[in-house]
Formats: sequence, structure tokens, C-alpha cells
Amino acid sequence: MGDTGSMGLGVLLAVVAFLTNSVLILPIVGFVFLLEAVSTIIQLISKRFFKKKVFLSAPLHHHLEALGWPEAKVTMRFWIIAAVTSLIGVIVYFLG
Repeated sequence: MGDTGSMGLGVLLAVVAFLTNSVLILPIVGFVFLLEAVSTIIQLISKRFFKKKVFLSAPLHHHLEALGWPEAKVTMRFWIIAAVTSLIGVIVYFLG
């Protein structure tokens, strides 16, 4: 998909969250995106201040691939996590 497609999907997700007044649920629904961003931030801070790497490579999916996980396995795990957290987000939205 690349950067352009993922940016478009991220903006669409944010716009829907603003239109439905569910901005606080957005980190739950977009947990995989949040996890990827936080792993990169942790890596940058760690390298800058402590001169050590936390992950073999950032973002997290590259770290898992560097550990030897096949790309298909990483993708499927992230899909499952995204589906579960999205379902949790929808449940929280309807209960709230």
C-alpha cells in the first residue's frame, strides 16, 4: 500500500472518530498503528540518550522480522491484533 495509502486510511479513521465523537476510543481501534509509532519513538529516544538500541530494527514489525519471523506471520499476527482491538473499540463505543 505504501505511505500514501496508509496516510489516507489513517486520516479516514481520524475523521470518522471526530465525526462520531469517539476520539478517545481511537487509540484502542488503532492499537497496531500506536504500537508501531511508539516502538519507533522508543528506539529514537534510546539511541539518542542512552546510545543503545531497544529493538534490532524499528518499527516493531521490522524487529520481529529481524528475529526470524516470516513476513506473512508478522502480517497475520498484526491483522489478528487489529481485528481484536477494533472489536473491543466498537464494543466500548456502543457501551459508552
